[in-house]
Amino acid sequence: MNPELLRSLKHNMIVNIMDGAFFGLALGFASFVTVLPLYVRTMTSSAILIGLVPAIHSVGWQFPQLFTARRVAKQKRFKPMVMWMTILERLPFLGLAFVAWFVPAQERSLALALTFSMLIFQGLGAGVTANPWQSMIGKIIPSDRRGTFFGVQTAAADLLASLGAVLAGVILQHLASPMDFTACFLLSFLALLFSWFFLGLTREPIHENPPIESTFMADGFWVHLVDILRRDHNFSRFLIARTVSFLAIMGYGFYTVYAVGHLGVSEMEAGWMTGVYMAAQIVANVVMGWAGDRWNHQVVMLVGILAATSSALLAFLAPSPEWFYLVFTLAAFGNAAIWTIGISMTLHFGNEAERPAYIGLANTLVAPANILAPFLGGWLADTAGYPATFMASVVGGLVAALIFYLFVHDPLRKSPA
Repeated sequence: MNPELLRSLKHNMIVNIMDGAFFGLALGFASFVTVLPLYVRTMTSSAILIGLVPAIHSVGWQFPQLFTARRVAKQKRFKPMVMWMTILERLPFLGLAFVAWFVPAQERSLALALTFSMLIFQGLGAGVTANPWQSMIGKIIPSDRRGTFFGVQTAAADLLASLGAVLAGVILQHLASPMDFTACFLLSFLALLFSWFFLGLTREPIHENPPIESTFMADGFWVHLVDILRRDHNFSRFLIARTVSFLAIMGYGFYTVYAVGHLGVSEMEAGWMTGVYMAAQIVANVVMGWAGDRWNHQVVMLVGILAATSSALLAFLAPSPEWFYLVFTLAAFGNAAIWTIGISMTLHFGNEAERPAYIGLANTLVAPANILAPFLGGWLADTAGYPATFMASVVGGLVAALIFYLFVHDPLRKSPA
């Protein structure tokens, strides 16, 4: 590793963990699964539009990454591109505050159109930032520390997101409209400013990347992407396994609804279960990130997928509400593996010049599965009941685990576990 990067390693890990922590705080104040859906609900009763709120964010983050890869690969420093692009994913929260405050309550159609414009802009801004940001992290954090870094950063983000969500609940309960949502969005934007400040403290030297024409784009960028999938069989199998793994977690969004509607769980107890899930996810990210660095990311991914599969199986079999505390705990470990370890493992494929292309392929190609899995789960729940959704998750999880066990190995380890 570059000696200058080694000297700055501790500094870079600290400032980027702080960046993630304040970003998490911001997403707590303007949560895509609670606060923003509640805000949209004040303007429309359409379940489809309300359900689109988290979907827009997920699609926006994953889908554009392949289309920015070529430009990212030409950078000799990723940080300037990250600092400029990330403004596009932060400003919309200030825009949401203006919409909440200035657009009259009776102008619901206008407010709704502006809100979704902001959400789409935010999602795409996150997507065009994601590839250069991951490339920067892959450059400044050595391969044997990335799992630990992503685990700690995600845990810090989850912890502050929980705090932000609690404070947002207090604000929404005690402040009248339009100050309630306006305050949440303003506090979110303020937290993002602190996050941006810490991100700006990252130390990244110039790297002498090989000329694009003579390395991996000599025959054309898109031709090279196809070539990667053809020659790197381990990476192609990783993409297939990760695509299928989204089936293992498609039932997550229905656990609380099922527990409340079919097992008689009270709303207060559902809140405790959510708290258990958040606490377990904080622990899971740190432990699994560390284990991946010290042991093997492929093994950790396998364990996480089996945990997600077990959570769906327990949800299917659960005879009493108490079982769901274990269901949510296992779900947290599964989610940490599929997302945190998945991102970390992606950065192990290819060389430095090819990394943006690998990042783009690993996110854009699996985006459709991430989007369609919840819709499949909802369709199964509507037509055959929630247990059918949970059993489909079990089957998908077992298939993904089998692919990971038999056909995928950690690129940093030369032989499969």
